[in-house]
Amino acid sequence: MVDFTLSPSEQHTQAAARRFAATHLASAAAHYSSLPTPEARFQSLRSIYEAAVTAGLLTAQVPAAVGGSSTSLVDAAILVEEFYAVEASASLTIFGTGLGLTPLALAYRPDLHDFLAPFLSGTGSPLASLVFSEPGGVMWATNSAGWDFQGADLSCVVCRCINEDVVTQASHPRDLIMVVIVTRADVDRNPVGCFHVVKHVETAGHVAVSGPHIKYTNLRVPAKNVLCAAGTGAPIVTQSFDISAMLVGAMGTGIQRAVFDAALQFSRDPRGGTIPIGQRQSVADRLIDIKMRTETSRLLTWKAAHCLLAGPGEPAQRREPALLAKIYASDASVQSCIDAINAVGVSAYNVDLPFASLLSTALVLPIFDGGNVGIRRRAVQELFMAEGYQSWTTSFGLTTEAVVNTEQKEQPQ
Repeated sequence: MVDFTLSPSEQHTQAAARRFAATHLASAAAHYSSLPTPEARFQSLRSIYEAAVTAGLLTAQVPAAVGGSSTSLVDAAILVEEFYAVEASASLTIFGTGLGLTPLALAYRPDLHDFLAPFLSGTGSPLASLVFSEPGGVMWATNSAGWDFQGADLSCVVCRCINEDVVTQASHPRDLIMVVIVTRADVDRNPVGCFHVVKHVETAGHVAVSGPHIKYTNLRVPAKNVLCAAGTGAPIVTQSFDISAMLVGAMGTGIQRAVFDAALQFSRDPRGGTIPIGQRQSVADRLIDIKMRTETSRLLTWKAAHCLLAGPGEPAQRREPALLAKIYASDASVQSCIDAINAVGVSAYNVDLPFASLLSTALVLPIFDGGNVGIRRRAVQELFMAEGYQSWTTSFGLTTEAVVNTEQKEQPQ
C-alpha cells in the first residue's frame, strides 16, 4: 500500500528546515531589498550562508557514501520546498553549492577528497558552482564568482576537449565533453585576468542571487583537476541535472505553497462586502486550482526523488519522473501565481503584498536549469521515442510483458 506519511527522518528534516527558515530566511528580503546592486544584495547573504554551513546544510547535500550526510533525495526535496516557501535568493545560493558539488560526488574517487573537504568541515562559507562553458569562454552560473567576485571556492566546469586525437576519434559531440575542477587556489595561481566577471546581471526575481557572466582566459589547472575525461563527462552532467530537475520541482512546490497561503489569507476578508471574498465562486475556483497544482507538484517531486535512487526501472528510465516534475511544477508555479493575482485583484499589484515578488521568482523556473521547451521536454521526447520504451515502468515497476508473463505463470495448469 502506498503511504505518503513522512518518516521520522523526513519529519526531522522538515522541522529543522522550518526552524532555519523562520530564524534566518524570513527576514532576509527585508534586509537585502534596500541594497542598490545585485552584488551588494548577494554579499549581504553571507551571514545566512555561514549559518547554513554551521547547521550542516552543505553536508546534507552531499551523499553519505562520500562523506556527507545525505541518504535520501526525498529529504532534499522537503528541505528545498520549506526554504522556497519562505525566501528564494539565500535558498538558491545554498542549493547552488549543492548543485556545484553534485558532479564531484557522482564521479568521486579517493584522490578527490581534498576538493570536497572544505564543504564537509561545517565552517566558513565555501561556495561551489556548476559551470557550463560557451563559445568565447563566457558563462553564466550561480555562485560562480564567489563572495568577492574573484572566483568560487570550487567550480565544476563542463567543457569540450579540443585535443586533435580525441576529436578525430569522436563519433558524437558528447564524446568530447569533460568536466574540470577549478578552485579558487587555481585562479590565484594563474596570471591576473585569467578569471573575469564580464557583467553582474540584474534579474527580475531571485534578486540577491549571484549569477554573473564570467570568463576564463588561458587558465591552467593541474592534471589531477580532471574530474571526468573526454567521453565520460556527459553521463555525470546528465545525472547532475536529473537531480536538479527534481529539486526545481520542489522549488515550484514551495512557491505555490506560499502564494496559496497568501491568497487564502486575503480571501478571508470581505473587502467591503458582506461575506469573505473566498466565499465567491470565482475566487474559490482559483484557490482550488492552486491547491490542486501544489499537491500534484509535491507528489510528483517526491516520486521523482524516490525513483532516482530506488527505482523502479533502469537508471535511464528513472530520469522520467524528475523531468516531469521539473516541467510540471515550474510551469504550474507561474500559473498558480497568476491565478492568485486574479483571485486577489488589483491589490496584488501592491508591493506590500507578496504576489508580484512570488511571480517574479517563479518566472525563471521554466527557463533555467535546462529550459522546459528546449531541453527538458526534448529529453522526455527522446525517452518516449526510444526503442522498447515502457510507458509505466516507473509507475508500477513491471513492464507490460512482465505483467503478462506473471499472470500466465499464476494461472492453474
